[in-house]
Order: sequence, then structure tokens, then C-alpha cells
Amino acid sequence: MSNRYVYGVVASDTVEFETEAVAGAERVYTISHRRLGAVVSDIDTTDPEETDEDAQRHDDVLREIMEYDGGTTVVPMQFGMAFESDRALKNVLRGARPAFRRAMNDIEGKIELGLKLVREEDADVDPEAIETAVADLLEPIAAQSVANDLFSDRLVLNRSYLVAESDRERFDDAIARFEDEHDELMVKYTGPFAPYSFVDVKIGAQQ
Repeated sequence: MSNRYVYGVVASDTVEFETEAVAGAERVYTISHRRLGAVVSDIDTTDPEETDEDAQRHDDVLREIMEYDGGTTVVPMQFGMAFESDRALKNVLRGARPAFRRAMNDIEGKIELGLKLVREEDADVDPEAIETAVADLLEPIAAQSVANDLFSDRLVLNRSYLVAESDRERFDDAIARFEDEHDELMVKYTGPFAPYSFVDVKIGAQQ
């Protein structure tokens, strides 16, 4: 009996396609329960090991789901959610239904974009001034944003932004403008990602 590895949860429209999925699976499909569907692939364990390759595949599959059928809203799961049976998975969908619905409303039509600002080698930078400048520029465009760890002493800012697809171009332009005006900073702008940072639905993988 093969287990089910979960990428994310969608409103009931059935998502199904062939792709390079986690742990060598070749097909992604939906297991539905009352207007919610978990997008899964088959896997032979309930405790998958997070290799770089599989973490990348998890992200790639989420991106394919987001682009599926002209655009599909998906509540993304972190890497490693696997269930022993369809029944165990449906129980989770049942139990967390209100949370999934809320999350879906929050992120519908939106993507996550990441911004890291790294100070150039010998640059003298005022982090507070930079933070204020970025906030003034980007917060009016973004629906939400969250701060991430400053994991290096040259990292001045590390934030994730939830941005409506329709505001993507404005956001891109604002970043480009900021980059032009700040030679002292290296701008690392990433995405779009499924909105991990703005979804807080915890599901237990214990059967």
C-alpha cells in the first residue's frame, strides 16, 4: 500500500498532471473531501528525507499547481507531509477545513516574493533608514509582509511579501527603482513562490 505525499490543498477542482514529483513519483493528482482537495503523489514512506533535489521538486510542483488550468489557488504545505492512507488524509481535510478555507481566501490571486538586501563589502549602511525606505516603497503595494532571519551580518533586510498577481508589475518596478538608487546594496529578489510564509495551517501527519 503506497502512502500519499501532500504538496498543498486546493478548492475541489481536480488537479492532475504528469511531472517529476518528490521521491521519483511521476504523477500528481487530487484526493478530495467536500470541496477541498489535497494534491498528492505516491510515496513509499510516511517520513520522507528532505534532500535538496526533493525540496526543489516540492517547490516546482507547487509552482505547476499555481499555474495549472490558467491559475489555481493552493494552500502550500511544508516539505515532508505524508500520510498512510486516503482515509487519514481525508480526516485531516475534514478537521482543518475552516483553517484551509480561511487561508485560501487570504491568498487567492496572490503570490509570495522575497527580498534580501546585502550590504556591499565596504559600504557604510544605516539599516533603519533602509528598512524605512523599503517599507515606504513596498508596503503600500503588498497585501502583507513578514520579516525573516538576518542570518549573516551583511544582510540588512530579509522579508517576504504577499502580492496580488495584478500588482506584480508595480512591485517589480518598485524593486528595480530601489536597486537603481542603492549602489551600496546587493538586491536579491526571488519568486514567485507559493505563499508559504502567509499560511499557518498545521496538519498532523500522525495516522
